[in-house]
Amino acid sequence: MNFKPGLVSVIVVNWNGAAYLADCLESLQHQSYPDQELLVVDNGSTDGSREWLQTNAEGRFQLILLSANIGFAGGVNTGIRASRGEFIALLNNDACADSDWIRHLVEKSSDAEVGMVASKILFHERREILDKAGHLFYPDGLNRGRGAGELDTGQFDHSPDIFFPDGCAALYRRILLEDIGLFDEQFFSYGDDADLGLRARWRGWQCAYAPGAKVYHRHSSSLGKYSPEKAFLVERNRFWVAVKLLPLPLLLASPALTLWRFLWHALSIFSRRGLAGGVAREHSAFGLLGALIRAYFSGCAGLPEMLKKRRAIFRRRKISSGEFYGLLRKYRISARELALRD
Repeated sequence: MNFKPGLVSVIVVNWNGAAYLADCLESLQHQSYPDQELLVVDNGSTDGSREWLQTNAEGRFQLILLSANIGFAGGVNTGIRASRGEFIALLNNDACADSDWIRHLVEKSSDAEVGMVASKILFHERREILDKAGHLFYPDGLNRGRGAGELDTGQFDHSPDIFFPDGCAALYRRILLEDIGLFDEQFFSYGDDADLGLRARWRGWQCAYAPGAKVYHRHSSSLGKYSPEKAFLVERNRFWVAVKLLPLPLLLASPALTLWRFLWHALSIFSRRGLAGGVAREHSAFGLLGALIRAYFSGCAGLPEMLKKRRAIFRRRKISSGEFYGLLRKYRISARELALRD
């Protein structure tokens, strides 16, 4: 594929984002970085945003219309295949970017070993509160945003790197994607950014953190923060991340680690704290249990394909299991914090 050096292809995937899509695209029209193209992929929206995009696309962005919702991963991949840039920047349709967002991301990618750059993501309505500054990782395959819910006092601004970026607002080198492959569409949504980030880490790529690359995010606006459907996707895809990417000793230990995490989630339900407590409060504990049961049935159905992908990844890895364990220790989060912090 031909692309101009320095060109950044910004991809926005939209699904029923009529309420906030204009803010997102307006923020991308005023970026200080001069060399960019904007692609919007509509995932079969039914709320009028598809028609709005068709009316407003000319001269502003390339519009790709899909007939059905093929998930975040499928939508992003469609945009990547149609893009020309040396860099791929992702921005959620429910987020808006600071005017220097792209410039700060590209500046942090100057090291050739850096294949990914994480943004500083803040809440849209409370812009002094962190949504996430990159990701931390629990060793059964689940992840959580670093600093989620904390007042932003610059506590992470001197951290040069992070494990992997959040797909809400991230930059990837095209050569990284050519090396490891695109987003795994089997995930559909949630956990696909963790999967891609860990695949890149196994291949020796680094991830930088750009605190000046600020984005303001309406958190979980697509399915809702406490949606049982979100709980289903998160837990199923967590299982797939573990099967596909964890070293074998850790994979064998992951059921015990998950049980320990579930005990903390049970406490969160009783205390009405944390994400599990929120699902139980807004829906029911039985609804959450049903989502988890569905997650493991669906996860096991996809197990043969994940094991096949695992073999391909481990054949091509460039770092040792010891080096990977070092990354897990550096960016680890506890089960207690995962369960009880909202």
